[in-house]
Amino acid sequence: MSKGRAEAAVGAAGILLRYLQEQNRPYSAQDVFGNLQREHGLGKAAVVKALEQLAQQGKIKEKTYGKQKIYFADQDQFGMVSDADLQGLDAKIVALTAKVQSLQQTCRHMEAEMQKEIQELKKECAVYTERLKNIKVATNHVTPEEKEQVYRERQKYCKEWRKRKRMATELCDAILEGYPKSKKQFFEEVGIETDEDYNVKLPDP
Repeated sequence: MSKGRAEAAVGAAGILLRYLQEQNRPYSAQDVFGNLQREHGLGKAAVVKALEQLAQQGKIKEKTYGKQKIYFADQDQFGMVSDADLQGLDAKIVALTAKVQSLQQTCRHMEAEMQKEIQELKKECAVYTERLKNIKVATNHVTPEEKEQVYRERQKYCKEWRKRKRMATELCDAILEGYPKSKKQFFEEVGIETDEDYNVKLPDP
């Protein structure tokens, strides 16, 4: 092995050892690779090799389930945990789970209300867009005041549409900061449908 590759292997092992100790939960090589690839640029082969070396050196533990190997930090290094500590952790888990469920329920309710209002705004916007189109074709059929009124109403509803879309986006972003899954998975679980799902775009101002 070249000097450069040896240094890279040592670096990968250090990164993986620190990661497993910090997370203190079991992972497969594929899980570790997926979680660290973007941040550290580690290749899958390097991850697999480093995990196997760490296990052989006794720095981490390895368990085999069927055809899959699972790696986790050596629990001896963390010492004993008291019953009081475990009960405290259980209470935190219950509280956090309840908070997540509450946020999801609130988000579903707000999303349903916003989706309803957005659909109404889309319909009204479409009506005024059609009216505006007709006005442009036959400007002599309406007064300048009527034309200006249609323009103002169209701008009003487009502005409201844009405002509510921004509110929905900010709400979802806030929830996703503490959400353990991806944005796509969150949208699927909550049942959020976006304008992009229906190829709908806000009209130009």
